[in-house]
Amino acid sequence: MRLGVLDVGSNTVHLLVVDAHPGARPLPAHSHKAELRLAELLDGDGAIGPDGVDRLVATITDALQAAEDKGCEDVLPFATSAVREASNADQVMARVRDETGIDLAVLSGAEEARLTFLAARRWFGWSAGRLLVLDIGGGSLEIAYGMDEEPDAAVSLPLGAGRLTAGWLPGDPPDPAEAKALRRHVRARIARSVGEFTRLGRPDHVVGTSKTFKQLARIAGAARSTDGLYVQRVLTRKALEEWVPKLAAMTAEQRGTLPGVSEGRAAQLLAGALVAEGAMDLFGVEELEICPWALREGVILRRLDHMPTEPTEQAAPS
Repeated sequence: MRLGVLDVGSNTVHLLVVDAHPGARPLPAHSHKAELRLAELLDGDGAIGPDGVDRLVATITDALQAAEDKGCEDVLPFATSAVREASNADQVMARVRDETGIDLAVLSGAEEARLTFLAARRWFGWSAGRLLVLDIGGGSLEIAYGMDEEPDAAVSLPLGAGRLTAGWLPGDPPDPAEAKALRRHVRARIARSVGEFTRLGRPDHVVGTSKTFKQLARIAGAARSTDGLYVQRVLTRKALEEWVPKLAAMTAEQRGTLPGVSEGRAAQLLAGALVAEGAMDLFGVEELEICPWALREGVILRRLDHMPTEPTEQAAPS
């Protein structure tokens, strides 16, 4: 069947259309996305303002039309931290439901981490052993660890690249003192959770998902996206530590000229790099591998796991 996954994230509203059935990997058929940066549109009370809600409703309407145009039999809609943590989340979801007919499933941070972990496990398989999965979104950082498809530990921290940029790095280029203060904040917040994971033992394989990790790996020399999904891409802590001060000295426009960095994400890249560097350092990670699959694929895989398989035809008796 053809499924659409509608991801209302902190940075983008992204519709991913896939051809899928139980027991097979989902095959991407179409991608439709718009950058809203909801994490940066919260007012002083933590609410998504009227303009933000108007834009969200219009963007979801466009995405649903794209899903219909591409022949989707069903759409799986969900929202993450920007909507989850908005003080007017109930009102926002009610308006989306009234005007689009869509009931947004708001994922908890732990659910985000678990579904992203499932996607990484399916991508790398059982031979990867114990996985540590790091995912930097616009609003939050998800960390998950485990041997099976359900992680043994999973947390979500309010350390998304968009959130931190809006709250800590207003300058362009950032003020060095503010960047240093953000570095301290990020590391102190991650350090509170490290013990929950390290008591489980060292991972066999460390994985980074999300646009932030992909962009950091690309500027550090990883293969281009056009080289295909199956090319191994890694990010080393040494390379990241060399790039952080360079990114801190750049304007958003200058970062946008780096290989693989989109103009819309360039302003957030320093905050994302500080989170990635802090997580890799505090967890003792020298190198991680980029996983092409993340939360959206996890949502699809979970849906397929709960779909009944079609019975095989029985041969007629001779």
